[in-house]
Amino acid sequence: MVNLIGTYECKADVKGRLTLSASLKKQLSPILQDGFVLKRSVFQPCLELYPMAEWTLLMTKVNKLNRFVKKNNDFIRRFTAGVKTIELDNSGRLLIPKDLQNFAGISKEVVLSSALNIIEIWDKEKYEKAIDDATVDFADLAEDVMGNVTDADHELS
Repeated sequence: MVNLIGTYECKADVKGRLTLSASLKKQLSPILQDGFVLKRSVFQPCLELYPMAEWTLLMTKVNKLNRFVKKNNDFIRRFTAGVKTIELDNSGRLLIPKDLQNFAGISKEVVLSSALNIIEIWDKEKYEKAIDDATVDFADLAEDVMGNVTDADHELS
């Protein structure tokens, strides 16, 4: 499992190519040759870039769903809508297909934000708005999500 760190700003060229920062490329270097999967986010107007190993783990869970249950079938169809396999080109750039650029509203200014084991790809303006909106109730959210989390060595609550 990969744990990515950092938030990076970059620019998309007219074809939708992003040049990854040296720091992010270094974190990804052990897995670059495996490629990535790029998809629409379920909850936000952004894209999610999955290292192939992470995508495979996720698909193992999704493949356990019974496709003869309509809501499962509907979920799988929507979850995988627009999914693309992606590799960096010889110049170390990532090409975002036009349909996914349109979904996320990506034009020029872009933010790549690590989200543990994946990278979220945002239009910069939408990213800043999402962060500002979340700030208002982040303390409550943090308490709800992490307030009762425990581990074997240390209780956080």
